[in-house]
Amino acid sequence: MQEQAERPGRGRDMLSGAAVLSGQLGKTIQRLRKAYNLSLSELAEQSGVAKSIISQIERNETNPTLATIWRLSQALDVSIERVLAANDEEPFIEKSSRADTPILVSEDGKVRLAIIGWVKTIEWLQWYEVSADPGGVLDSDPHQRGSVESLSISEGCFEVDIGGVVQRARAGETLRYRCDRQHVVRCTGDVPGRATMVVIMKAAVME
Repeated sequence: MQEQAERPGRGRDMLSGAAVLSGQLGKTIQRLRKAYNLSLSELAEQSGVAKSIISQIERNETNPTLATIWRLSQALDVSIERVLAANDEEPFIEKSSRADTPILVSEDGKVRLAIIGWVKTIEWLQWYEVSADPGGVLDSDPHQRGSVESLSISEGCFEVDIGGVVQRARAGETLRYRCDRQHVVRCTGDVPGRATMVVIMKAAVME
């Protein structure tokens, strides 16, 4: 798949948004660590996460995997939801316009994936809005070992082919399948298709 050319400033805006989310995570980790009166070395010892990694997270210099966040949350004795929360004291709401939503396009140009997932979860959970012309084919390489993909059809008909095993679905139906091997999604029939695709990247929680 190839990504469409971005409008000027879009990539910069996305990077800026990712930095803000990562910065909020780092501030939360630092605030909880100091609340427990723990040094970086002590938190590293209790969590099993390297001191240098914790320091980078707090300084907004890295994007940790879900497994790393889980280890830190266990050491800090708080839920992972609280660690991931931007601010426990304020409501969170975020809006992305259609123009700011990246679009991936299949090699044949007939299948388009709008990336509607959240940048904070991209290493372990991704989701897309799929629109396809009749006959469109999305041929994807294997994802991380153990990953699972879910394709919920809202319009038209699709089929999924994994190693010669084919399953079809139409509007109102959902296909779920292992995507840690070559997998092909096709828009069948003579009308355009629409679907929501969710990818659970299991490797991120199997470290």
